Amino acid sequence: MVGCGAPSVGEGAGGGDPVPSADGGPSDGTPNGGGTDPADRDGGITVPDAGRPDAGFTPDAGRPDAGGTFDAGTPDAGRPDAGGTFDAGTPDAGTGGTPDAGTGGTPDGGCLAGPLMGSLGKTTLMVGASMQDATATQAPFELRYQYITGGIFDGTTPCTSCASGCTASGASCKGGACGWWGCWQWDALPPGQFALDFLTTTQTDKQIPMFTYYELLQTSGVSDGTQEVTAANDAKLMTRYYADFRFLLQKIGTSTAFLHIEPDFWGYAQFVNSNPHAIPAAVASANATDCSTQENSIAGMARCMIAMVRKYAPNTKVGLHASSWATKTDVFYNTNPAFNVVGEAQKVGNFLVACGANLGDFMVVEVSDRDAGYYTSIGQNTWLDATDKTLPTFSQAFTWAKTISETVGKPLVWWQLPVGNMTLANTWNVWRDNTLDYFFDHPDRVVSTHAVGMAFGAGTDGMTTPESDNGHLIQRTKTYGTARAPTCP
Repeated sequence: MVGCGAPSVGEGAGGGDPVPSADGGPSDGTPNGGGTDPADRDGGITVPDAGRPDAGFTPDAGRPDAGGTFDAGTPDAGRPDAGGTFDAGTPDAGTGGTPDAGTGGTPDGGCLAGPLMGSLGKTTLMVGASMQDATATQAPFELRYQYITGGIFDGTTPCTSCASGCTASGASCKGGACGWWGCWQWDALPPGQFALDFLTTTQTDKQIPMFTYYELLQTSGVSDGTQEVTAANDAKLMTRYYADFRFLLQKIGTSTAFLHIEPDFWGYAQFVNSNPHAIPAAVASANATDCSTQENSIAGMARCMIAMVRKYAPNTKVGLHASSWATKTDVFYNTNPAFNVVGEAQKVGNFLVACGANLGDFMVVEVSDRDAGYYTSIGQNTWLDATDKTLPTFSQAFTWAKTISETVGKPLVWWQLPVGNMTLANTWNVWRDNTLDYFFDHPDRVVSTHAVGMAFGAGTDGMTTPESDNGHLIQRTKTYGTARAPTCP
């Protein structure tokens, strides 16, 4: 039977529907749930709740909520570095950790996208989205992403049945009534069938499946920010966490897929300390099966998860997430032309290299979790200038992203890009935004950031989706499909 948290009947049991509906009804392409965001403040700093599920499991990645700003990304002499030194945005020597020997930079031939795209048999910038099955077949999409979120099973190992003896956060998974992704299907089917069905659906549609693994926040039950980073040092919690991650990888098996690990988390970790080796986390102590030689630190955690991908899902491409606000200034909204955008990006890139991001295959970056028209409606200005004349601009965001790629030495996937367009009514589900059209109007500039793909989707309920945008994403993707941009021009 289909119940709360299970995919809608119209999509079948699992069916590849982007995210199960919270009420058993048809999915709108984003997780349902609603509720209010957890406290967004940590140590007196307003923290973006980027990509974070609200009560329920609605991701809302990327930007501060109403009630606080990140100083609109505008640097000032009062913004501290991780070490507490005020330097108006200029990177300190060595901030963000020391890159491993031989990492970063551009490989021979000058195209960071080359190795990854070659392994996929592709040569042009991919377009994708978080979308329903029916939408996915309406245009030549090459990538489709799916959140894995909502909390995990309560035991130390994955459940063997969803219909009996399985709980997550104390709720029975019978009838799909729990949040664990392993039971996002008819409960008579074995745990994990949802992921298998998503793989099958995307393979049938000739798309690369991309899983965004986003579980630590809701599994821990704490607020996002430093509390979540601290929770990663709980050995009992992390034993379950690694077991769930392993279970997903085993379901992926030898399939070709992208795996995006914990958006926002690494940015919050950088808040704690600019050296991830110095931030404690349960790694070898929680997962001796796979990571007995890894250090018990945030750096060890990232390296452990990348190593697990290599072990259990050898054809999966894996990447960490880079947050534009990880240095406590949201660079994308900077309005000071003297601001050192490159230096700020290098801080984030060096931190991620210290985490082992260079051992992955790509990096993930985003613009905003919500359409700009929505933010305007609550008194916040998140528009980027599409003429690239007045800060904040898309050009500034692209400079930051390109520097991330070159510092880590890996190409980018632009992810969860707002779906809105300027013809919409600018209200619930149909908000305006200029991001989608900017990206399609300038694929050469997107490629210049070392991007291999751009994936569009709503970051929370009520935003514009590929199903509510009057067919605009479908049409733009069809047009782009007739003249694709090479990733190594």
